[in-house]
Amino acid sequence: MMEEKLRVEIPKSTIIKSNIRRILIILFFVCVLTVTYIPILVIGLTSFSTHTSGYQMPGVTLRWYGMLVTNKNLFKAILFTLEITVLSTIISTLFGTFSAIGINALNKKRRKKMIMLNNVPILNADIVTAAFLLIIFQCISIVLHTNIISAYGKLTTLIAHVLFSTPYVVLSVLPKLSEDNDLYDAALDLGCSPKEALEKVIIPNIKTGIFSGALLAFTMSIDDFIITYFVSGSNQNFSTWLYGNLKQQRNGQWNQACAYNTILMVVTFVGIFAYQIIKNRKKEDKK
Repeated sequence: MMEEKLRVEIPKSTIIKSNIRRILIILFFVCVLTVTYIPILVIGLTSFSTHTSGYQMPGVTLRWYGMLVTNKNLFKAILFTLEITVLSTIISTLFGTFSAIGINALNKKRRKKMIMLNNVPILNADIVTAAFLLIIFQCISIVLHTNIISAYGKLTTLIAHVLFSTPYVVLSVLPKLSEDNDLYDAALDLGCSPKEALEKVIIPNIKTGIFSGALLAFTMSIDDFIITYFVSGSNQNFSTWLYGNLKQQRNGQWNQACAYNTILMVVTFVGIFAYQIIKNRKKEDKK
């Protein structure tokens, strides 16, 4: 017995709607890529431009990259930025990781309260956090009879960066801990001491969360402006230096800033590609 195949004709209106939807999705994707990557391209080109007061490209030069070192104020600001960023990333990653382990060990009710408290600095506007830290440091200055922001600007900046970075690390590590809450007890049952269970079982199991938290802490710290502006005293990171020199385009300050940002972007892209290559190789080795 012959089977008859039924042919169903799709209405033209449905085909047209489907095509329009695809075109809109493509246009949206193109717009997102344009808004994201065109500014990066402009910054990169400006870092090589001989023009100092706009986005024109009359010639190509590497002069601005050399001035990252010869411009003492800018070089000092970059060193201060990197120093605070690296130190705050290390400290906030340690604090955040052990805080997350402690929060995860609480009962459900207390855990929810601690997570809520952890989210407050994240939800706060930067200006609110900056004003709060400024008041705290001023109160300490009154007690100690010295302006600690002026005298210890590097320390107050580091404390501030650790305080606003740590909650992001906690949020990155907690989901990894909650994937298997019985790991610690299982390690103890198998004969591990609490220290060995932490070092050999818990930490390796949550290392991806720790790495993600460290990256978030690094990102939050390296480009911070508002909080640093309030608590750094006479010290300047790159963001506050750029704010103070934004109008001095005739001296090539903007080009130097673009050169610094271009180096950061190249390092970032290289890091991302290297991570993906390593990740793919590990997947292939497992197969």
